[in-house]
Amino acid sequence: MNVDKKREKEKQLLKVMIQIYCRGNHGKRKELCNECSDLQEYALKRTQNCPFMETKTFCSACKVHCYSPQNRVKIQAVMRYAGPRMLFYHPILAVRHMITTLKDKNVSRRNIDKIYQ
Repeated sequence: MNVDKKREKEKQLLKVMIQIYCRGNHGKRKELCNECSDLQEYALKRTQNCPFMETKTFCSACKVHCYSPQNRVKIQAVMRYAGPRMLFYHPILAVRHMITTLKDKNVSRRNIDKIYQ
């Protein structure tokens, strides 16, 4: 997959998940609250500048965590909250995310198996 296309898909997923989180926790429907808006801006900037985009699936699977400790806690809360709800709000994105995650786990498992053979 093209790295730029992959980067844009990850940004889209981040935006949707932060929107779901903000709606559920801060009551904002159309626009994000200031806290969520700041987190989104931060996360999108990190995704845009990620040097590992070609090889990683999602930030949670990356070996290098470039988020500050406070923002890492915030984005983890967003992912925990929005992840299960993605099926209701954006089923196609949710299924695509699950498939990508499962593929990555299978590739990682195969690589580990090769190492120990």
